[in-house]
Amino acid sequence: MSQIFDFTGDEEFYHGGSIYSNPKEAGSFLSLGDSPMDVFFPRKKARFDTPFVLSHEILDQKNQVSIDSLPDECLYEILRRLPGDQERSTCAGVSKRWLMLLSSIPKEELCREKMDLMDEDLEDGFLTRSLEGKKATDVRLAAIAVGNGGCGGLGKLTIRGSNPNPTRGVSNLGLKAIARCSPSLKALSLWNISSVGDEGLLEIANGCARLEKLDLCNIPSITDKALVAIAKGCPSLNSISIEGCQNVGNEGLQAIGQFCTNLKSLNVKDCPLVADQGVASLMSSATFVLNKLKFQGLSITDVSLAVIGHYGKALTDLVLANLPNVNERGFWVMGNAQGLHHLKSITITSCRGVTDLAVEAVGKGCPNLKQFVLKKCAFLSDNGLISFAKVSRSLESLQLEECHRITQIGFFGLLLNCSPKFKALAMSNCFGFKDMILGFPLPDLSTPLRSVTVRNCPGLGDMTLAMLAKLCPHLQYVNFAGLPAITDAGLLSLVESCDAGNGLVKVDLSGCINVTDDVIVSLAKTHGGTLEVLNLAGCGKVTDASLAAIANDCLVLSELDISKCGISDLGITSLARSKQLSLQILALSGCSSVSDKCLPFLYKLGQSLMGLNLQNCNSISSSTIDMLVDRLVKCDILA
Repeated sequence: MSQIFDFTGDEEFYHGGSIYSNPKEAGSFLSLGDSPMDVFFPRKKARFDTPFVLSHEILDQKNQVSIDSLPDECLYEILRRLPGDQERSTCAGVSKRWLMLLSSIPKEELCREKMDLMDEDLEDGFLTRSLEGKKATDVRLAAIAVGNGGCGGLGKLTIRGSNPNPTRGVSNLGLKAIARCSPSLKALSLWNISSVGDEGLLEIANGCARLEKLDLCNIPSITDKALVAIAKGCPSLNSISIEGCQNVGNEGLQAIGQFCTNLKSLNVKDCPLVADQGVASLMSSATFVLNKLKFQGLSITDVSLAVIGHYGKALTDLVLANLPNVNERGFWVMGNAQGLHHLKSITITSCRGVTDLAVEAVGKGCPNLKQFVLKKCAFLSDNGLISFAKVSRSLESLQLEECHRITQIGFFGLLLNCSPKFKALAMSNCFGFKDMILGFPLPDLSTPLRSVTVRNCPGLGDMTLAMLAKLCPHLQYVNFAGLPAITDAGLLSLVESCDAGNGLVKVDLSGCINVTDDVIVSLAKTHGGTLEVLNLAGCGKVTDASLAAIANDCLVLSELDISKCGISDLGITSLARSKQLSLQILALSGCSSVSDKCLPFLYKLGQSLMGLNLQNCNSISSSTIDMLVDRLVKCDILA
């Protein structure tokens, strides 16, 4: 049966008519017998070792006609009476015509034996198939449709990218084959296919009632008509994603709200016809319990946010992105509508309505909010951040990206007023951050913060680290990647103040060009019993002395990145001679002083390594790398 999935195109099928160029060959090998299906089609001409004898019986065979001369209606009736899945798969390989006819036969029209009927009852959608690019054709879909019946049923189908040949890509015909032969289908994903329209999805709606997940991305021919049919015909749908479908609008959302009683997750992105009316119809429906909602790139206004705030009583995850027509009032009303009490996570990106007042209202209206992500919110300032921290008493994690009005005052104001459950703070690309001495003394208290990430905020320096060290002694995860202003002074205060009992677990100092061996030696000595991941990529002042300290004091380190550091063969030797070190990932990219001499030590380290990066190590020869590849069979080596 596996051959049915190996079709690469039309060239592997016989196209119409008899497969014999000479009627005599057909007469020699085609015998209908008692059943019209007792047929054998050889793919090669038969060879005869004995002289061909022209007899009256053979001459009469000139009048015999191939089964392929039957009209489609007759051949359809013959094929649907095949006894089992194996026979259907075999016959599908005869010609493209037979394949397409077999794929057009609905499951309920197949004449199957009792055992096959029992097998059909057991189909539960176990198979997963994925087609991309040139492999995405109607012929392949038909082959999948015919061949999956005896293998547990097709459960998931993904088609990504249109075939470059428009005459051979996926069309409605291919989806029809899937719909008729795969009632067990539970997940369908269609991406970037211009030749599929309402007709194909109507067939899916009629034939795949078990469908649970639908993902449509950049399918321009799909309209509300298809979405309405899917909503009505697939009552088990619990997840729907619609992106870049320009002809889907309010009617489709209304149908989803009315008929998809099991819907848990909905994503609508870049659909210009979706407006407030559709959102109101969707959210006001009482037929489903929606947990996850994402609206991105839509023309909705403040009205939609008010509706979400009132009717989103079951929402736990909400994403709002690129909504240019939503203003401060929309977020304020959403927060004050008091309908988002179960909301645990909210992400807001590129919405100009995110102001200090709006953020405070969201904090008040979402008492169980645990995770808050704000990206590209140009009007959020320190005052809004501090006000939000004061009212959001369940917050555990906050992420800020490209919020340029946030300064050091907002940073520490957040920490001083945060929830007792607050564990993680991440800031990236916030260029308004300036390192300065605060105009007020820090109180003698500690925050519950466990993880802090500040990436590519060039204004953060040693003074900020010193204050952070005083307020956050319980840190375990530290990421200061891309902060050129910090030096040993600030980092040493942080390393030495962190609770050695719990200890730092993951430290990322990549791009901190002023970090030296003093910090790394102190880090290894103080936190070597807990440190698992250390990234020093680009720290050019880190040398072999740091590796010696790591080898002596780090007991559980599993990942080490020392790319573009000032290390040599001596440092690699120290790592290899460590009795307790058992690295799984080691990155040495750009370490020009590491040479072929360290080959035996890389062998030793490689006994535990799963990944080794030797890219741009110019002093290591290709022959050495080849020997490493041959010897370290369990390690993925980049060179």
